[in-house]
Amino acid sequence: MRIQQLSELLEYVAKCRLDMASLYKRLHRNADSSRVKLMLKYLQQHEKHVHDTIESYIEDAPAKILDTWFQDVVFEDFTKRCTDTTLPANMDEDLVLELHLDLENRLIGLLENTADSSPNGDIKSALLDLVRVAQTQQKRLVHSVLRMDDI
Repeated sequence: MRIQQLSELLEYVAKCRLDMASLYKRLHRNADSSRVKLMLKYLQQHEKHVHDTIESYIEDAPAKILDTWFQDVVFEDFTKRCTDTTLPANMDEDLVLELHLDLENRLIGLLENTADSSPNGDIKSALLDLVRVAQTQQKRLVHSVLRMDDI
């Protein structure tokens, strides 16, 4: 996908979060383990929350910022990646976490690369803030999953 404006980038990332939620819902239906089902349900809710947060940001952000143009921001077909992804019914928490981190790191990478090519310091700062928030949430998730193993 080719992205030209910041608004398009943010809308695309929000849509990718819904794609991830749909993937987790599909995996939830096929999972054998109740612990894995619990984790997938949490991830599904988390992705919907992140989607809603991004949408809220888009609504509140000044048009001047959202209308910022970028050159040559190209990203994979994330929807296809989510649609094509399958895991076996006997998946475990580690496999789900590995999948989640891979998908999330792809989106974080998109934000980082866009920030690096940003024509404006304020835009770059805002995108890097989004990256920092995503990375912090990612660390919390990993710690939560590790604590889940202790239960």
